[in-house]
Amino acid sequence: MKTNLRRFRFERGELSQQQLAEMVSVCRQTIVSIERGDYAPSVKLALMLAAKLDTTVEQLFQLEEKDYV
Repeated sequence: MKTNLRRFRFERGELSQQQLAEMVSVCRQTIVSIERGDYAPSVKLALMLAAKLDTTVEQLFQLEEKDYV
């Protein structure tokens, strides 16, 4: 899964990983893992991230060809 989380963090006032983590009540390491592609967020967390970054889940996360296999 491709993520644009880092790009949206910077476009929305250069939020740090820690700041975003606090906004959605997770630890900073969770944000790091999502940005690296090591962790797929729950639907609830994805919706919360999109809301806090004033975007949509579809703009934050996209499935890649390999995800369909």
